[in-house]
Amino acid sequence: MVNRPIRLAVRAVVLHDNKLLMVNAWRDPKSDLWCAPGGGAEPHQSLPENLIREIHEETGLTVSVGELCLVNEFHVPDGAFHQVDIYFRCKITAGSLDPHWKDPENVVTQRQFFSREELSEIRYKPDSLPDIAWGSSSVFGYDALEPLLR
Repeated sequence: MVNRPIRLAVRAVVLHDNKLLMVNAWRDPKSDLWCAPGGGAEPHQSLPENLIREIHEETGLTVSVGELCLVNEFHVPDGAFHQVDIYFRCKITAGSLDPHWKDPENVVTQRQFFSREELSEIRYKPDSLPDIAWGSSSVFGYDALEPLLR
């Protein structure tokens, strides 16, 4: 197994009209795995600055970043990939989802809001996301080493 550094990423929990914003963030559009929008943290920017940039790149939305709500580690158990995602609650301050929006990095292939019921009908990561998104504002979660399944 190749020894690589742990990747740090930031993600947003955005509820709008009681629906959660999710993206299909795989270059391979055949994947049906959804996740909260966000991405890798760049050096010399705060986590909220990174998140604001990532959300805009992936969705075209502008957000304000609120409280920290989840730390999730996921990895490929027999591989070298290990990532720590730091989730913040966010609110949309400008924009709306445009089906013609293009992610400049061509990673996000779809973006959509899901109700809690609709979320139960798709594959997503992390497993704790619905409880965090629709739980009380004081809910904070930590998921240790959740296997990444595509």
